[in-house]
Amino acid sequence: MGKDLATVVFAPDDRTTYRQKVRRCLDVFAQMLDQHAFSDRDDMTGLEIELNLIDEAARPAMRNAEVLDRIGDPLFQTELGQFNIELNAAPRSIAGWGLADYEDDLLAGLSRAAGRSDCGLVMIGMLPTLTPDHLVLENLSANERYRLLNDEMAGARGEQFDLDIRGVERLRSASDSIAPEAACTSVQFHLQVPPDRFHHYWNASQAVAGVQVAIGANSPFLHGRRLWAETRIALFQQATDTRPEELKAQGVRPRVWFGERWITSVFDLFEENVRFFAPLLPFLEDEDPIEVLRAGGVPRLGELRLHNGTVYRWNRPVYDVMDGRPHLRVENRVLPSGPTVIDLLANAAFYFGLVRRLAEEERPIWSRLPFATARENFYAGAVAGIEATVVWPGLGEIRVAELVRSVLLPQAHAGLDRYGVAPAVRDRLLAVIDERCRLGRNGASWQTEAVREAECRGLSRNDALHAMLLRYWELHRTNDPVHTWPTF
Repeated sequence: MGKDLATVVFAPDDRTTYRQKVRRCLDVFAQMLDQHAFSDRDDMTGLEIELNLIDEAARPAMRNAEVLDRIGDPLFQTELGQFNIELNAAPRSIAGWGLADYEDDLLAGLSRAAGRSDCGLVMIGMLPTLTPDHLVLENLSANERYRLLNDEMAGARGEQFDLDIRGVERLRSASDSIAPEAACTSVQFHLQVPPDRFHHYWNASQAVAGVQVAIGANSPFLHGRRLWAETRIALFQQATDTRPEELKAQGVRPRVWFGERWITSVFDLFEENVRFFAPLLPFLEDEDPIEVLRAGGVPRLGELRLHNGTVYRWNRPVYDVMDGRPHLRVENRVLPSGPTVIDLLANAAFYFGLVRRLAEEERPIWSRLPFATARENFYAGAVAGIEATVVWPGLGEIRVAELVRSVLLPQAHAGLDRYGVAPAVRDRLLAVIDERCRLGRNGASWQTEAVREAECRGLSRNDALHAMLLRYWELHRTNDPVHTWPTF
């Protein structure tokens, strides 16, 4: 949500006033779009990387406050669970050597952080050694904004949050808090785009989300069960679902949402968020956005931004102000963290290049791909990972690895050229994606293979998961891409 909130109790009038303020912000946002008030840069990017903390036995370490104090770097911040932290890379253009600079900075930052901490820092979609006893209210981070968010979401639901994930195996569980969400550790790619082109980039991002999650899957285990290749997708949706069964039956949208249509303007997304979703955190600011805009200033639109941050679209629209100028970003949220920095940046290069190319096509992909099919591709990729089959215009059903190698990688190559990415950087990162698909080996398949091998040696599932995570931790510090990793 991007801000700390004091412990407060909201009165009914607060919600009414807040809802009115959000709608006023939305009106101002529409005026700003009409007045062409936004930056038109299209090459600035950002990365947010969530990390897990583990002890020497590969158990989650509930020590993020202490670890952050030891690290002493403002780029590292708290996250929902006491075993989570987040690293925010400094925004930059990816032209030239920008992606290589990201790699250097991330490796240096992680190395410094690891040297100052006595916990292991692991980039992985979901810690396989988590148990239900770890994912409880008492293990939320101390920041009051998380407790407040939990209270509001639990109150909106009015009953326990049920988990029922059916994959290779099945997991059924329940929680009286949103703490299980902390198991979901992801990477977010930010791409600044001009307002008049925003719908092209968002639609393109939605169209490729299934492919992204399939080749980047890294979360096959939860509570000792092998579930989806990217179980984080199912867990995040179920662990934050504020709808009791009656509201689901009425068609009320979930707060973790793929969406239901292609858009024609960024305004469509903000308007849907206001129209479909009740306020969770009616926290009012003093700013009058109408007066600020009338005086020639740039409004913060704080209430609209806060509300937008409690609707968890897999591709989220972001309004922000930088150096006194408003801009818009697509926040791509579909991928898990890890396995390594080079894997993460290969995923980023593939995403940035591919959506740039698709956004500029004369006959756009979203005019040929039904939205419902894009959504089905997304869940197919999450369930089966790199072995998934998706549907693509002109090709019908196709294995995702074949689609990437034969069609999408050349498009990503062309898109990175449009950004002016140095050829050596482009070729090195896209080669990681190509080899991953050629070998059919990503983070999820490596974890699954390593656990299977450990079990064949006679280890129990629990011991195999701990052994696998320790091996993963060792290998991910080498920064060798996961498709090259041995198991044991």
